[in-house]
Amino acid sequence: MIAHDEIHESNARFDQYVSLLAEAAGHADRHDPLRDYCVGLLISKTGKNVESMAARISPANVRSKHQSLHHLVADAPWSDKEVLNTVRQYVLPRLNLKAPELSWIVDETGLPKKGRASVGVQRQYCREVGDTENCQVAVSLSLATEEASLPLAYQLYLPASWAHNVQRREKVKVPEEITFLTKPKIALQQVEAMMRAKVPKGLVNGDAVYGNSVEFREGVTNFGLKYALGIHGTTTVWPPGAKPRPPATWKGVGRPPTRLRRDPDNKPISANELALQLKAKFRTVTWREGATGKMASRFCAVRVRAARNDEKRKAPRPEEWLLIEWPEGEKVPTKYWLSTLPKSTSLRRLVARTKLRWRIERDYQELKQEVGLGDYQGRGWRGFHHHATLCIAAYAFLISERLFFPSGDIDPRRRFQVPSVPRGFRPRGASDTA
Repeated sequence: MIAHDEIHESNARFDQYVSLLAEAAGHADRHDPLRDYCVGLLISKTGKNVESMAARISPANVRSKHQSLHHLVADAPWSDKEVLNTVRQYVLPRLNLKAPELSWIVDETGLPKKGRASVGVQRQYCREVGDTENCQVAVSLSLATEEASLPLAYQLYLPASWAHNVQRREKVKVPEEITFLTKPKIALQQVEAMMRAKVPKGLVNGDAVYGNSVEFREGVTNFGLKYALGIHGTTTVWPPGAKPRPPATWKGVGRPPTRLRRDPDNKPISANELALQLKAKFRTVTWREGATGKMASRFCAVRVRAARNDEKRKAPRPEEWLLIEWPEGEKVPTKYWLSTLPKSTSLRRLVARTKLRWRIERDYQELKQEVGLGDYQGRGWRGFHHHATLCIAAYAFLISERLFFPSGDIDPRRRFQVPSVPRGFRPRGASDTA
């Protein structure tokens, strides 16, 4: 049973936390609606849209509460960056930032939507449904350890059909400084922002959306960070022992050759071709304990050089790890990664560091199911980001409380006092739809 003192202390911590967020939001009159919004995200069982939260928090006065919450999230000009900075400063000291497995995870999430009016909506690949769907897509960067993780940056991907359409931009009030950027470029800006903020450095993890981008991989390296990034099996690499040869010295008459001369057997090949050559070298690796038992699969790792399209003009890329997963029973390998972790890294550690990316999948699951990340029904740029920022803030408090009570026996949301709603009660001012 939760002691009364523990409940009181938790409520006091929440009030202190909200005060810090309100200060970051820049206006004293935002304290109460900000607290209400965070409480609504934490305690509403279904439908984390503004009206449902207003009905739950203030069932006798839904209309004014709805107006207050709606203004905070859709109209008030507070800075998402400043609030997320406050969230980061509150939660990160509670994490083990000296943990050897510290990672920065870049990823994106899809938010299915109906219609075409909401900012950034178009038919595009939505990972949540595993297919092309009408949705919004947001790019994020999370800091993760084995015990917890937290999104530190979150931005909507604005497709070219939106970014280059003045009329659509004006309707949803996209800021002038927002231009079309690919997902890897958005993620690289987020990495740069965390570097400027002096967030403790971690291994950059991500899937093939980011690993296939040479610009992203080189950008991460230029920031002095290591990475473990997914790639497609078609990515070409120089196998172990093979490397580009410089043009031969020309001793003939006329113009010298400009193309590289290579032996037929000394050429880049696809990661998939190399995996088939290494078939006998795969071995089983267990990297962590999962909900259903130990997580294990077959892996092989070799030192390669990623191939260039302009190798005659630039020096060969440095060696890095190519990690390949080939699960038992599969006819071909299923996943590939490039990693700049040190050459001395063991296979087990290479796998464990690479597989920490599972944390972001859990983040998105909890952000959507527990605090309603995908429930916002507004259409504008500001409302989309304000809602996401407050979802991350509410989620961050849950994380900090879980770290405070590591046994996992206590759900911090049970401590919030909210009005009880009689069965069949219909709030005054509520519409027919949530």
